[in-house]
Amino acid sequence: MGASNMYNVKKSIKLGIAPIGWRNDDIPEIGKENTYKQILSDAALTGFSGTEVGGCYPQDPAELNKELMLRGLEIPGQWFSSFIIRDGIASAMNAFEQHCAYLQAIHAYVAVVSEQTYSIQGIIDKCVYTEKPNFSDSEWQLLCEGLNALGKIANAHGLKLAFHHHMGTGVQTLPEVDRLMENTDPQFVHLLFDTGHIYVSDGDVMPLLSKHFDRIKHVHFKDVRNEKLKACRLAKKSFLNSFLDGVFTVPGDGNIDFKSVLAYLVGHQYAGWIVVEAEQDPKKYNPLEYAQKGKKHIDELLKNYL
Repeated sequence: MGASNMYNVKKSIKLGIAPIGWRNDDIPEIGKENTYKQILSDAALTGFSGTEVGGCYPQDPAELNKELMLRGLEIPGQWFSSFIIRDGIASAMNAFEQHCAYLQAIHAYVAVVSEQTYSIQGIIDKCVYTEKPNFSDSEWQLLCEGLNALGKIANAHGLKLAFHHHMGTGVQTLPEVDRLMENTDPQFVHLLFDTGHIYVSDGDVMPLLSKHFDRIKHVHFKDVRNEKLKACRLAKKSFLNSFLDGVFTVPGDGNIDFKSVLAYLVGHQYAGWIVVEAEQDPKKYNPLEYAQKGKKHIDELLKNYL
């Protein structure tokens, strides 16, 4: 931030955690015993600065703001499922306007957008490794126009639109991210870099990070257990069954090299949130324990830069 010698890691990077280790919006019965207050308290206890909004969080900004204030937490952002291709730009804009008004009221930073037209991420019997959708040329054009329009709405609410490349969707691979970035306006459409999703999709995280760093305004740290990934691929598992089987975990508990990722982010003066996002079954993997594991690993890596 400012001149290069003014960059300060502690001031520039905020660490958050997603509620997805406690509760899962795709399978609501998972972890339903964990209230949003419990999630907030666990995040604060672990030393995180914020959490993304989960489906169990209150829709009343005043209620959420009070609970955040009591724990000294902030909200980095919240997921938004866009259906630009299926429903058209006007419909998506209307829904997104309401989404951004809520995010503005809780003082968030980014609106995380994923185009969910044809998505198989929530379909329990579709193999996420072989059955992802592909958009036609006209669908790509509509999507990019729509995202530019949504990005303007985000900006008007003091937010940044961060597009989430995601397994099981039409924007999953590096070439697909390339196409999205090439055909959207950098003023309005930014990128969320998710280590776990690009690793599972393409087998590497650094090409996307280095190629599109200038567009990255939000980061998700998700680790991957290679042996679980291999087994799920062989068994042709869905996205939901893959995460229930333990494909994803917190940084330091899997096979992704977060040392190199952080070195690149810090070396290129990333300023924004890094959010630990590890969808796991809370009955198998204690959410507080794994939050602490992930935080400890990141803290150890960040020591080199403080």
